[in-house]
Amino acid sequence: MTNEDFIAALSSAGITLTAEQVHQFEIYYEMLVTTNEHVNLTAITEKKEVYLKHFYDSLTVAMYEKNLQNLDSTLIDIGTGAGFPSLPLKIAFPSLQITMVDALKKRVNFLQEVVDTLRLTGVEIVHGRAEDIGQNPKYRENFDYATARAVARTSILAEYTLPFVKIGGRFLVMKGSAARQELSDGQKALATLGGELTEEFEFSLPNGDKRYIQLVNKKAKTPKKYPRQAGTPSKKPIS
Repeated sequence: MTNEDFIAALSSAGITLTAEQVHQFEIYYEMLVTTNEHVNLTAITEKKEVYLKHFYDSLTVAMYEKNLQNLDSTLIDIGTGAGFPSLPLKIAFPSLQITMVDALKKRVNFLQEVVDTLRLTGVEIVHGRAEDIGQNPKYRENFDYATARAVARTSILAEYTLPFVKIGGRFLVMKGSAARQELSDGQKALATLGGELTEEFEFSLPNGDKRYIQLVNKKAKTPKKYPRQAGTPSKKPIS
């Protein structure tokens, strides 16, 4: 996906980028591949692949949860890595307030450098694990949206994310071809943590790769015991 393809595909979906935003994506790409030479950020570095599989793919969630585009919403991105999906969302929708969480200090430093270079405001970067931060009253059940991309199966991901979502907010699940099986396996976890699937969208990226967006509403408070201590959700998923 070239820059022109990226702009055109977004335009077809009703998302228009300014010249400044296009430039910000270009700077983000350059910083990503430069830093990736000495910090493990991504296995995808070829420009067309980054624009398709990182930038465009990150923005697809806003094509189905349109309030991300229009409101002063708050979103927390768990295990954000190199900033996906939250940084592309922030660039495209500047009014979105984002919090990015990652456990690796080198990635956190990279994210801060990108935010500073692009002069983004309304961004918080938190160094730590979701299991610990999810018990912090400053963050717990305080967000309109929580999401995570390429972090874990849905049954595990729910415990990392739903504790951050306020009642009436949403957990945004971004998955590939295994989405429905993961959702089936994760139903107990969603119910236990106060979530309920309300909508699912199936689509393909321009290269044909299948994707799913699943919207999980926060219906009830998450029990205080969740998230459990670091490492437990992945070792003993709720089932």
